[in-house]
Amino acid sequence: MIASVRGVCLQRGVEQVVLEVGGVGLLLTCTPQALATATVGEECSLATALIVREDGWTLFGFVDDDERRLFELLQSVTGVGPRLAVAAVGALGARGLVAAIGSADAAGLTRIPGVGKKTAERIVLELRDKVSDMPAATDGAAQGVSAGVLPPPAAGGWQGQVSEGLVSLGWQQRDADEAVRLVAGDIVAEGLDPADVSALLRRALKRLDRV
Repeated sequence: MIASVRGVCLQRGVEQVVLEVGGVGLLLTCTPQALATATVGEECSLATALIVREDGWTLFGFVDDDERRLFELLQSVTGVGPRLAVAAVGALGARGLVAAIGSADAAGLTRIPGVGKKTAERIVLELRDKVSDMPAATDGAAQGVSAGVLPPPAAGGWQGQVSEGLVSLGWQQRDADEAVRLVAGDIVAEGLDPADVSALLRRALKRLDRV
């Protein structure tokens, strides 16, 4: 298993980065949180998980070990593959995801792109005990996604711009933060361009209509 990589960022795309490690360029599919730490021309260190399948090998990148652990745990649930797992981690972040699972908030989990009611219920049933030792489940923060108890989105980049735009349109900060997290999952699941802030703001507004 490749547990982590450190190298200079050569390229950063919508959902992938290329890190040069020992003269070799490694392509990693990342969560939005991990992508945010990568700057072209600068060194970047990511936790990783290698998925090997008949049609190819895919190296996934995460901002820390908690993201990677959740990515691996999610795949133990029937119906959850690598793409859905990375989208879930990207949409809610490690703490938000643990909070939702720990509080049995299946309704909150259905807001993740691609997660239906039955899958959300299986995630809670199969993983609740397994995440009980993770930070959001042990520090009193596990009140659930529906309750709005989630860490705030990154202040910089598209997240901050979209959040500010929603608040300026009259939405509450809590609703804006949740919409930003859901759009982060859409970026991973659908390959949306994080540089197109206007499109992401429109997507966030659509997301709020469903909440």
